[in-house]
Amino acid sequence: MNLEINVTETDNQNVAYLSGEVDVYTASKLKETLTPLAEQSDKNLIVDLSGVDYIDSTGLGIFIGTLKTTEKTGNTLMLTGLNERVRRLFEITGLNEVIDIEVDNKREEA
Repeated sequence: MNLEINVTETDNQNVAYLSGEVDVYTASKLKETLTPLAEQSDKNLIVDLSGVDYIDSTGLGIFIGTLKTTEKTGNTLMLTGLNERVRRLFEITGLNEVIDIEVDNKREEA
């Protein structure tokens, strides 16, 4: 399956809306999109996963790399719109402890 990415930018944040699957086949496209967004100074990054049903370990690695990049620039990364399956993956791997995840419109602090 393909991965569609739409980005909106405001003065202080970038929002990436993902739809499809985040896996070994789509990871390079995701990285090519998120890395420049994470590198922008004074812009927090929100990734909306409401259109994503599947993420593999390669995709998780992209989010870890993106988190490190945002931390270097003094920005934040927040994930939102996770369905139960995707949220469980972040919990099992412990990434919900290091990445801010918005759960039911309530922010879960890492």
